[in-house]
Amino acid sequence: MYVLGTVIASLVCFLLLKWTKKRRICLDTKRLHGKTVLITGGHCGIGKETAIGLAVRGARVIIACRDAGKAEEAVREIRRVSCSMNVQHMELDLANLQSIRDFSEALLKREKRLDVLINNAGMPCVLDWTDDGFSMCCGFNHLGHFLLTNLLLGRLKESAPSRVISLTSSMYKYQKLDFQDLNYNIVPFFTYCRSKLANIYFTQELARMMEGKGVTAYSVHPGFVHSNWTSHFSTVFRMILWLVMVLFSVPCEAAAQTVIHCAVADEVLQHNGKFFFDCQPAKLHPFAEDEGAAKKLWEASERMVNLT
Repeated sequence: MYVLGTVIASLVCFLLLKWTKKRRICLDTKRLHGKTVLITGGHCGIGKETAIGLAVRGARVIIACRDAGKAEEAVREIRRVSCSMNVQHMELDLANLQSIRDFSEALLKREKRLDVLINNAGMPCVLDWTDDGFSMCCGFNHLGHFLLTNLLLGRLKESAPSRVISLTSSMYKYQKLDFQDLNYNIVPFFTYCRSKLANIYFTQELARMMEGKGVTAYSVHPGFVHSNWTSHFSTVFRMILWLVMVLFSVPCEAAAQTVIHCAVADEVLQHNGKFFFDCQPAKLHPFAEDEGAAKKLWEASERMVNLT
């Protein structure tokens, strides 16, 4: 009986784990010929799988990455897997506001269209600072993409209908923003949670501001993903995380499906500004739908990045 019970318990655990890791697939086969897509952090993880999925559909894909060597290697792989040569890379450091301004200026000179902007790059729970003195999570995850999107907003409007997709996390629910200290950087996990909530507020306010102007915005929670984000931590912590990821995480290809869905599917247009998970709109906690907080964050972010 003991052996039978162990076998049954193991089978139940296996089926439960398999069920929790099950994800929908984006089945929209719309062709994207003539469309230009920019993906931050497109050299690895979810970003690279998203790039492959959109390049396969015929889009011109530009991946923005700080490391030129890694970006070139990723471009070769994306071209090979997607059978598309229309994949390029440009250098961008989201932890440096001047780099973002230089990148945006170069992109606007080079590209006549921008149909989809995917704010994919992200920094995990690290205690560090950007070149401009912001906490790494706030500066990289929120302020960097906030400035980038605003600098490219004119081209997005010219290319309408266009879309802005920002990756966030369900971890947003564990913290609220402190507008007296948006640059909080004491407990790394709390800083990360706040930056992910900021991504959601940013998406909502962007959607409201662009209403009727041809630009729609969506935030996406990709799930707990098995990717290289653990590289920022110590070897011992990485070993612990590896075991957790093997049990509970989903591969990057599966995690990218919701991002691709928001980039191509027409059905998302009726959900402008909404939060997506598993290729469908998902419910947010009430405090994450505070229009006043979203507007206040937008105005504060403009001041922090000196955006006139």
